[in-house]
Amino acid sequence: MDVLLIGGSSDLMNAVLNKLNKEGHRSYVLTGSRNVRESYKNVYEKYNFPYDCDCLKEIFDSVNPDVILFTGAYDSNFSWEDPRRESVQFLAGLQNVMSTFATMKKGRLIYLSSQEVYSNSYPNHISEDLQTSAISLRGMTYVQGEDICRNYHQTMGLDTVALRLDHLYSVPYKERLQGERLRDNVCAQMCVEALRTGKIQANSHKMFSLLHQDDAVEFIYQIIRAEQTMHSLYHISSEQAVTEMELAQMVQKEMGKNAQIVNNTVGSEFRVILSAKLFADEFGMKIFHNYEESVAEMAKHIKRHSNEYMQDTDIGKGAAGRIKQNIYHIVRALVPFLENVVCFLPFFMLHNRAVDSAYFAKLDFYLLYVLLFAIIHGQQQATFSAVLATAGYCFRQSYTRSGLEILLDYNTYVWVAQLFILGLVVGYMKDQLAAMKGENQQEMQYLTGQLDDIQDINTSNVRLKNVLEVQIVNQNDSFGKIYEITSSLDQYDPSEVLFYAAEILSRLVGSKDVAIYSVANRSYARLFSSTSKKARELGNSIEYTSYEDMYRDLKEHRVFINKNMDEKYPLMANAIYSEEEMQLILMIWGIPWERMTLSQANMLVVIGYLIQNAVVRANRYIEALENQRYIEGTKIMETEAFSNLVEAYLRARNKNLTECTILRIDVQENRQEEAAVALTKLMRQSDYIGKLSDGNLYALLSNTEHKDADFVIRRFDKAGYKSWVKEGTEL
Repeated sequence: MDVLLIGGSSDLMNAVLNKLNKEGHRSYVLTGSRNVRESYKNVYEKYNFPYDCDCLKEIFDSVNPDVILFTGAYDSNFSWEDPRRESVQFLAGLQNVMSTFATMKKGRLIYLSSQEVYSNSYPNHISEDLQTSAISLRGMTYVQGEDICRNYHQTMGLDTVALRLDHLYSVPYKERLQGERLRDNVCAQMCVEALRTGKIQANSHKMFSLLHQDDAVEFIYQIIRAEQTMHSLYHISSEQAVTEMELAQMVQKEMGKNAQIVNNTVGSEFRVILSAKLFADEFGMKIFHNYEESVAEMAKHIKRHSNEYMQDTDIGKGAAGRIKQNIYHIVRALVPFLENVVCFLPFFMLHNRAVDSAYFAKLDFYLLYVLLFAIIHGQQQATFSAVLATAGYCFRQSYTRSGLEILLDYNTYVWVAQLFILGLVVGYMKDQLAAMKGENQQEMQYLTGQLDDIQDINTSNVRLKNVLEVQIVNQNDSFGKIYEITSSLDQYDPSEVLFYAAEILSRLVGSKDVAIYSVANRSYARLFSSTSKKARELGNSIEYTSYEDMYRDLKEHRVFINKNMDEKYPLMANAIYSEEEMQLILMIWGIPWERMTLSQANMLVVIGYLIQNAVVRANRYIEALENQRYIEGTKIMETEAFSNLVEAYLRARNKNLTECTILRIDVQENRQEEAAVALTKLMRQSDYIGKLSDGNLYALLSNTEHKDADFVIRRFDKAGYKSWVKEGTEL
């Protein structure tokens, strides 16, 4: 799947990119600015263009995305320092994106909004059908963005979805404090405020719900991968209510006793908590991050990097730190002037000596002095040095002439004008060269950033090239190779197909732990074949409906991926259906985390269909010969059919694909039919009764070890029939 993300660099953007990369999708980014220095990780291609540019259609045509994610309320390109100007830019950019998206006539556009569209207090959780109440220009802008998406959805039938995230929060890394707008992250704001000022402002009447960024990314991804959505607007929230005072107390506990809570409780209760029921009913929802652990993690990070978050004027730095910083700034500003004064003294002395010298009378040391500082420091210091030189000149002339004579002397003004003109011109040239150097450095930084982007893109290309090379050279993952391998099932006896299907599935997915369960009814499934002890750990018979997370995906014809690494679930599972009835469940363990991707899931679906074809052909063959397999009017299998079945099970057991036990039943030949009727009721549907070449009656217990067969032997004994275990070599 190709996904185009629209927005500036941020932690949320990087988290979504990382998620898409893990799931095997190809990501593109429209940065929204031409001068972008940040490097985006796991991006296939980056486009440095503003949202309202004319070439947006060419970009969309080049990417041809299946899904477009407009980060909207969480776009770091908008700082909202000037709400009026940025509101115009925001809506103009979104309108351009929507109109271009309308020309594609494919894909889905997801718009991220926030809880800021509600400014009133609500006694209950806020549902999607409740009218918005934004007061701020920023909140009204988000509402207008939602209206734009909804209008395109209703009038043009476009697949647009707006997601309102409820008080999103995450660890505020120092390098993104400005872009992430710290004031939007309530939890992080309290931690940084406690560090900087030693105080935490809190209002016990203010109640809200926080949503961790990692949880939000998981829910956003569910919308990205969904084939279709029932609604065009969803609320995403943890629905866990917390007051500002309770959150402040958590922060105080983690930040230490030095942080004091300032109670700013005024007015009536203000409650804004979004209801996520609509989203949970359609997609399911599980929150993995709670407040206590997240606050502890955030406070620990901020305390560990306290110097990065604190400013020198903060109370936390202390009075000594602030004084030291102020002195540093003053000294730094005075250094060029002090240097100028110090250097003036030797030039003043040299000028006084040169005036009476026959050799140096024509040498102007003041002019050299002004040129020196113009070349080194520019116009400002050139002007200051010219003033000092003029004062020194007038002071030296006062030795032989009065002040009035100096002021009336034409040569004095010519010399001063020459000094200032030369100094200012050279200083101006110095400043211009410095400005050009600064611009060149900025351009160099920009080009370096582009080089980093090219390296990132090259990394993605190399990774893709390596995958394609492996696929071409080894042909393990190609559909042609998969079909060739699964087609080998046709060479086996119909009764052996499912045994070797597990072996072939293990080979194709690269896992030694594979199990195939045969569905017995709408609740239970029985183990048919497996490739290892690990694959049999769920048991010979399972109530698959009790595995809710897995069953939810299987009944929706989706591949189950154990993203939470829950030990009671396989890592991947897929169901094989026949006429809308679940027939088989394929379960896989022992897959590396990096291979639990959408690509692997799609390959499992293809393998499942090919295995299903082989199984259907085998079952139809067996059904066609049903009358020839059993002794007429009985449940006893014919000698030839039963012998073939026993041999198939024994061969599969020798290859560790299944477990089976064969019981010899002590019954006279004339009573075998009667015994078969009685004993069949005591056996499972997956067990068989038949005759071998010696004429005796036998029972084949599938997926049963010798020690587990004692239960069946006792059951037969109560029914009046003696039985005992027979080894394969004895048969």
